[in-house]
Amino acid sequence: MQNTNTRFHKGVVYTVVGIMLIPIIATFIYSLSSRWGATILPDGFTFDWYAKLLTDPRFMDAFGRSLFICIAALALSVILVLPAIFVVFYYFPKLDKLMNLLILLPFAVPPVVSSVGLLQLYADSEISLIGTPWILIGTYFTIALPFMYRAIANSFEAINLHDLMDAAHLLGANTFQAFLLVVLPNLKKGLMASLFLSFSFLLGEFVFANILVGTRYETLQIYLYNMRQTSGHFTSALVMTYFLFIFLLTWLASRFSRGVQ
Repeated sequence: MQNTNTRFHKGVVYTVVGIMLIPIIATFIYSLSSRWGATILPDGFTFDWYAKLLTDPRFMDAFGRSLFICIAALALSVILVLPAIFVVFYYFPKLDKLMNLLILLPFAVPPVVSSVGLLQLYADSEISLIGTPWILIGTYFTIALPFMYRAIANSFEAINLHDLMDAAHLLGANTFQAFLLVVLPNLKKGLMASLFLSFSFLLGEFVFANILVGTRYETLQIYLYNMRQTSGHFTSALVMTYFLFIFLLTWLASRFSRGVQ
């Protein structure tokens, strides 16, 4: 009876996974097809669409801009969030519950509403931010904040922070040295997992990028949106390239998150 239930559960899982993979497989085949009309299978296969994509300077520029914005936003998150979490857990542990509420605020306001508010706020500002990557970096920082805080906070909860700090102090290290040389290495897995997960999420963000910068600073998602009217084979190759890159990041995040309790 137990074996029958196990086979049934596995069958359900495999069926659901198979249904979810059908659109991905179809998109991949379409991206490799030279022509696919009324027939069940394509008339031929080619890598020309991928070659055209990877040799397109516009695609490479958009991809580079997205990488720059995401990496800059995550670097800012690490510089500001990591010391803040350390202060909360080491000096004011009771504030953790309040912080868990505050970091959810970026999700409380819809992206469209936030974008319109930012446009009204900085439209008449003496500092020109609208249409520049700097406003996206600040915006992406707020988006990544919940992911960064929760993942790093879980790592702090998994280590005995006060014992580590006391031991380091007994050996002559000051608080900064103890944090840098003792605490930070113990947070490596949680930190890397949060970075990869946040990066994969930010790379796919469209609403803020479209409203705040648009084509003035074309990112990967804006490029994908602007190329939607071109050849379906080319667009499928673009979607599959993006999907494989996100899949790689997600896999790396899962690898680093193993052992992070």
